[in-house]
This record gives sequence, structure tokens and C-alpha cells, in this order.
Amino acid sequence: MAEWFPKKERALAVGIFDSGSNIGACVGPILVPFILALYGWQMAFIITGSLGFIWLLVWLFVYEVPARQSKLSRAEYDYIHSDNDVETPSAGGLSWGKLLRLRQTWTFIVGKFFTDPIWYFFLFWLPAYFNASFHLDLKKPSLPLVIVYTGTMIGSIGGGYLSSWLIQKGWPVYKARKMALLVSAIAVVPILITRYTNDMWLVVSLISLSVAANQAWSANIFTIVSDMFPKRAVSSVVGLGGMAGAVGGVLFESLIGYILDVFKASGNIVLGYNIIFLVCGSSFLIAWLIIHWLTPKMEPVNL
Repeated sequence: MAEWFPKKERALAVGIFDSGSNIGACVGPILVPFILALYGWQMAFIITGSLGFIWLLVWLFVYEVPARQSKLSRAEYDYIHSDNDVETPSAGGLSWGKLLRLRQTWTFIVGKFFTDPIWYFFLFWLPAYFNASFHLDLKKPSLPLVIVYTGTMIGSIGGGYLSSWLIQKGWPVYKARKMALLVSAIAVVPILITRYTNDMWLVVSLISLSVAANQAWSANIFTIVSDMFPKRAVSSVVGLGGMAGAVGGVLFESLIGYILDVFKASGNIVLGYNIIFLVCGSSFLIAWLIIHWLTPKMEPVNL
């Protein structure tokens, strides 16, 4: 995205590509039960896992950077680089230690650490939640899950569009990104209402809004890396943030398991999910506040 899009279009581009995983999440609750019924659980893993090789082949044979893409016109090339800072050659290696001394790096790490675990929860625990709370049969195609994950596609593209639209309206890039992140964080909060209702479709609506906001956040949190770092550092910073998100996921998954074990033993597992939703609803706002404290204006770094 940093190589092929100017800053004013990157968040929307990220939102579009990020919606691809959400399309898969929508197809999954329909496709996997059929594979499970016809071929068993082992083939469900093998078939879905092997699909990634299709992407690999397309990437190897199709992708190229703009400078080496023969079909790209000069006008298009100039537009891609219309708002990029000119990068100076590196005087030395780009180490993780150097990146970790920068507040901008920790801005992304914090954004991923506090919010990636919530996405893991939405992705992996929602089927169990609907089964425990509403007796949803997970061996059959699940309309509630399809609706929820459809919200993620809308959120991905909508969140990316919001910050890109604000930039086109004249907002500074950092303000547009922060406003989009704040709107996303606030939109996750209504998930707290799920503890006060037993209406499954109201719960589906609230969770759909929250997962849409989660993906709107994702579209913008990825994009701030290319806003603050030169292209040669983008993948390293994203890698560090991805690791932080995975560590957060390990910790939160362990916490979820502990909470659900405790409340299942007491015969009130729904209350356990209510506590988890409380964490989900507040984590994005906490992350936004720390991000704002670390980098108030998201100044670009000079490496």
C-alpha cells in the first residue's frame, strides 16, 4: 500500500484489501460445516489451509513495485508519489533496536497489542458464545455469524474511506487518521449493551457494529505506519506490531479461558461473556488515549 498509493488514498486501499479476510470469515460459517459433514474435520483444515497457495502464485507472478512496472504510465507514477517525502539512502542497517527506541513504533505496537486480541475473540469465540447463549447449532450454516462478519467488510472499507475523505476535505493526515481511529473506538463501546438483552438479533446487531468498528480501526492503524515511517521501515514496524498483537492475543485468550471456566463451574457462563465484552468495549478507547499521548501529531520519523 505504501508503494502503490499516495497517503490520501492508503487507508481506503488498506480497508479494501483487509476486507478480503472478512469475506473469508463470511464464507467460513457456510463452507466449513459442509466440508465437516462431507469429509470430516481434518479436510476442513486441509482445504481451507491450502487456499493460501492460490494467493502465493498470484503474488509471485503478478506483483511488482511501481518503479519496475512496465505498464505504469509516468503520470500515474507521479501521482503515486505526489505526497511522499523523498527518502534518503540509509547510512547503516535498520535494526529492531533502533525502531524500538522510537515513540512512533510504540504507537503502532500499542494499537495492535490492545486491539488484536479483541479481533481474535470475535473471530474464534463468537461461535461458542452464540452456542452457549442462544443454543446455535455450529454444525449447520450460521446466519448470525454470516451477518456479523459481513459487518467487518463494511467496517474495513468504511473506516478507510472516512480518513481518506477527511484528508480530501483538507484535514491534516494525522488528524484524519486519529479522528477515524476515535470514531472506530467509540463505535465498539455499544457491545457493552449485550449484557442487558436476551434478544439474539439485537445482540447480532450490536456485535456487527463492534466488529465493523474493529475493522475500521484496523484499516487506519495499519496506515499510520506508512504515514510516519519511510517505506523501507514499514514492514519491520508492522512485523513488530503484529508480534505485539499476537502476544496480546495469547494473554487475552488465556484470560478468556480462565473466566469462562470459572463462570461455567458456577453455572453462569453468560456472565463470564459479559465480563469479556466489558474488556472488548473499553480496550480501543484505552489504546487511542495511549496513542494520542505517545504521538500527538504523529510526526514522521527521520531514519
